[in-house]
Amino acid sequence: MWKIYILLTTTMLLWGLNLPMLKYMLEYMHPVTMTALRVFTAGITVFTILGALKLVRLPTKKEWTYIIGGAALNVVLHHYFLNMGLFRTSGTNASLILGTGPVLTAICTALILRNYPTKVQWIGAVVGFIGIGSVVLAGGEGFTGLKLGDAFIFISILAQVLSFLVIAKAARTLDPRLLTAYMLTTGSLILFVISLIQEPGELMKFTTVPQSFWAVFATSAILGTAVGHMLYNYSVGQVGPAKAAIFMNLNTLFALVGSAIFLGEIITSRHLFGFVLIIIGVILGSGAAEDLWKKRKIKAESS
Repeated sequence: MWKIYILLTTTMLLWGLNLPMLKYMLEYMHPVTMTALRVFTAGITVFTILGALKLVRLPTKKEWTYIIGGAALNVVLHHYFLNMGLFRTSGTNASLILGTGPVLTAICTALILRNYPTKVQWIGAVVGFIGIGSVVLAGGEGFTGLKLGDAFIFISILAQVLSFLVIAKAARTLDPRLLTAYMLTTGSLILFVISLIQEPGELMKFTTVPQSFWAVFATSAILGTAVGHMLYNYSVGQVGPAKAAIFMNLNTLFALVGSAIFLGEIITSRHLFGFVLIIIGVILGSGAAEDLWKKRKIKAESS
């Protein structure tokens, strides 16, 4: 179980650092075209990795329904509204709204899959959410200037949360890593069609971007999207959507660190207080604390 926790923490590091990279790329490209090509690159990367591991196979008809459903939610809707939202709102507001992911996942899992988190996990989710609020509001921007972009960010995280339920079901027969490859490539093709309609002629901008853009593009596509989604979807298949989603709280933490390093944002003592709450929330909400307590109890009883 601890290996999965390490994988999820690594994923959140990749996703957190991906946020400032997306903000950087949006300075040169419109969101849908950039996203379509970035996600397509990620899909090809995952297929290449799985091909080397000899894990690629054709899905069954039933598995295709999960692939299409997952692609529509996790790739098309999530990435479309995430980038459209980042294009229109502040990183501060976006971070807080994305931080609702664990709570939304717990609620959706309980309502749809009838898989109810424990009281300790609920407490962890709430503590983590408070930590995120402290971190984001420390930026001084608060909720001022809420706009259409914020609604787009919420739709983005809700679509991603619902996709985790699809991934959890698909993982019963289809390797989540292979599911990721099919979802990314299928979803990117749909996004590409949307980009041709919404952003005609945008492809020409790729000939004018600086070399630094391509370095960030490759890092975002390969690490942030390909490896990140592959690791996360694999973890969802192992521990379920509710436990895995708790680690999304770390997304805000790493995003703030990445923004401080690459975008020059300042980290204050209030940020550090929020970070502590986020870590506590992850430990409680993921079930790690309960697992450790049970092991110590069994060891004490056997001795």
